[in-house]
Amino acid sequence: MTIHGPIIGPYYEDFTAGDIIKHWPGRTITESDNTWFTLLTMNTHPVHFDANYASKQRFGRTLVNSLFTLALVGGMACRETSQNGVANLGFKGIDIPHPLYVGDTVYCETKILDKRLSKSNPGTGIVSSRHTGYNQNNDVIMIIERSFLAKCRGYDDGKLPQFGTQE
Repeated sequence: MTIHGPIIGPYYEDFTAGDIIKHWPGRTITESDNTWFTLLTMNTHPVHFDANYASKQRFGRTLVNSLFTLALVGGMACRETSQNGVANLGFKGIDIPHPLYVGDTVYCETKILDKRLSKSNPGTGIVSSRHTGYNQNNDVIMIIERSFLAKCRGYDDGKLPQFGTQE
């Protein structure tokens, strides 16, 4: 029997500028996803939840809330980028070159742009990345430039929770 530890995500040393990470699986957007997110965040623009109104607007149908798209693309990238990180440091830019609609499926890839050791936080490094979201037709629906503080190996040795069967 083998006991495998939890997958905690990459460390600073695992990143190389120029690398491209393909995130999987994709996520198909439902009407409920869009309506709930829109109403929970108090975005009252009817183009996100009133199909009749949206049908008479520029895009001719209900648009997925762009903040939902931001959260989804950022979340899809988390496991292979910042799941083992310390903190988000900032978003340099967010571009929305193509609308996203209910029923579309979102996919994401990340390009590592740069990295450097932190001067003020020992045992960590700053990673700059670009997350690109695509729909099922390979249209780019969102581009996010983000930097985050990544742990170096050894940063939190012995601090992960111990649970379950110990063999």
